[in-house]
Amino acid sequence: MSETTILTPRKTALFETHQALGGKLIPFAGWEMPVRYTSDNDEHLCVRNKVGIFDVSHMGEFFVEGPSALAFLQSVTSNDVSKLTNGKAQYSCFPNGKGGIVDDCIVYRIAEEKYMIVVNAGNLQKDWDWLVAQNSFGVNLRNDSDLYSLFSVSGPLAKATVQPLTDINLDNLAYYTFSIGKFNGLENILIATTGYTGETCYEILIPNENAVDAWKAIMKSGEPHGIQPIGLGARDTLRLEMGYMLYGNDIDDTTSPLEAGLGWITKLDKGDFMDKAFLVKQKSEGLKKKLVGFEILERGIPRHGYEIVNGDQVIGQVTSGTQSPSLQKGIGMGYVNAEFAKEGTLISIRIRDKAVPAKVVKPPFLKR
Repeated sequence: MSETTILTPRKTALFETHQALGGKLIPFAGWEMPVRYTSDNDEHLCVRNKVGIFDVSHMGEFFVEGPSALAFLQSVTSNDVSKLTNGKAQYSCFPNGKGGIVDDCIVYRIAEEKYMIVVNAGNLQKDWDWLVAQNSFGVNLRNDSDLYSLFSVSGPLAKATVQPLTDINLDNLAYYTFSIGKFNGLENILIATTGYTGETCYEILIPNENAVDAWKAIMKSGEPHGIQPIGLGARDTLRLEMGYMLYGNDIDDTTSPLEAGLGWITKLDKGDFMDKAFLVKQKSEGLKKKLVGFEILERGIPRHGYEIVNGDQVIGQVTSGTQSPSLQKGIGMGYVNAEFAKEGTLISIRIRDKAVPAKVVKPPFLKR
């Protein structure tokens, strides 16, 4: 692969649409993606109060099929895939064999021997190579990421926007479920309630050749509800208000799911899986560091990489931070020495050489 190929970001099927809408496009995870159209604050509040649409077509879609599909997924993911039934989805992660995380992901059970995994764009090739290397089960692995676009319609008025376009009864879709039906005249379209904002959300998987028409139909249906296209900037502040992880910031190859507070997706009581022995030992011995949420008690905006301190002692580092548009105060997450992880603990964030007081709080920051 040439250097030029590596440096040239890919474009989603909606690239020209984003340009026409005035979106500011930036390189992100190997793609040219809209970071904003108006302002991060405006777009954030649109999703919280009305409805917005995200183009998240840079995400990856892998399919796992065959009689050993369940056994394979049980081996490579931390959660208990056996709990899934058809039409249900599950947040999980791939332990990396060294106590860290290859990526976080969502597993969807389409049929008894057919699953879909949605992975992060920045890790797509890494994840694919990892799964292929672990496939001693003889399952059929398929990377269909280049065939699909993925739209996320999110906000209190998301259902009112999406329902007129589909024959799927959205009232029947609980959180983290999905259904396959007709959407905008197309058959066999998957609509899932797996969102990243904390609001009602419908994620719609569309063949690339139908993506532009589907986007236009969603925008038209959402027009009476004040729909806006939303960029990655607001997506980040929305997910942070809910305490959702961002791979590369809050979790990575050096952080264990237990340290990240992801014990709820790490089922140590299921059969053997990657890193199970390490995680059982880590849990029994006690964690040395933990990912915590915090809120700033004075003026100041925490950012990724800032030091977390207790007096003159550096006790951790901010992994994600922002000024919350909904709460109008600084919030963030970061790893701290375990003795400082208790809710209510007073800490400080070093912002421009000043130690700004903060308090450890339990996410989500925005209570629904």
